[in-house]
Amino acid sequence: MVSAAAASGLILFAHGARDPRWREPFERVREEAAARHAGPVVLAFLELMSPTLHEAAHDLAAAGVTRATVVPLFLGVGRHLREDLPGLVAEARDASGLELRVVPAAGEDAEVVSALAACAVRAGTAV
Repeated sequence: MVSAAAASGLILFAHGARDPRWREPFERVREEAAARHAGPVVLAFLELMSPTLHEAAHDLAAAGVTRATVVPLFLGVGRHLREDLPGLVAEARDASGLELRVVPAAGEDAEVVSALAACAVRAGTAV
């Protein structure tokens, strides 16, 4: 059971892949976010990996969380975020009872764009 102060969770939503190593960078993001966020932080995947969004929401609700923010760890908004995610969120909300809100894709955040640009420049100058 989580405390009232920690009743807000984060669900980091990623695509998923057959290769289990795909989840490694997302686990690192989850660990860093968990170190900075007062409530629980979990991963969820669209496909091919678990937990699903439905499972992650259920787990948070079972831990006493009442509301959570879904953070799509996608660089841009394509069909998955426009068409698939709204239905998945509605299903997870209905099944878990969580108050869920979805924020824009991480790739639309100015700091993420800046970090990616800096990474590209470092790679280009390290040749």
